[in-house]
Amino acid sequence: MDTALAAETGPTPTTPTPTPPSLATIHHLGITVTDLTRSLAWYREVLGMVPVMEERYPGGRTIVLVRPGTAVDIGLDEQEANEGERFAPHRTGLDHVALAVPSRAELDTWREHLTACGVECSAVRDITEPMAFALLTFTDPDGVALELIHVPTPE
Repeated sequence: MDTALAAETGPTPTTPTPTPPSLATIHHLGITVTDLTRSLAWYREVLGMVPVMEERYPGGRTIVLVRPGTAVDIGLDEQEANEGERFAPHRTGLDHVALAVPSRAELDTWREHLTACGVECSAVRDITEPMAFALLTFTDPDGVALELIHVPTPE
């Protein structure tokens, strides 16, 4: 283990801990939004997602979106107690959402698409250290940080 990481996480336990049960993947993300209608339109137009269900509960409602042909599911949550503040990655909780794309070239295509949709985004950045990947960043209407990333498969 990296020495700096070990220092941050504390000493290695001397007694074995039980192995956690298995996990398969992340099932979905829930993102609280300030304007459900605006966000629904944005996620449909910009990310190509479609609504598949709506759930109402005390204090709010959720519309679940999926990207057809993928396992990407995002719930847009409208909370009655929401005070309308913008997303900020420095607060405890979500920092950003990263979505994988199948190739480096796809990042360039996404950048063209985002720009055509009027979405401000970063340039595609190719990173080589400490590992190889490429990414593109942007935000949703509430400022939620989104990232498209391609990590090449080792040969």
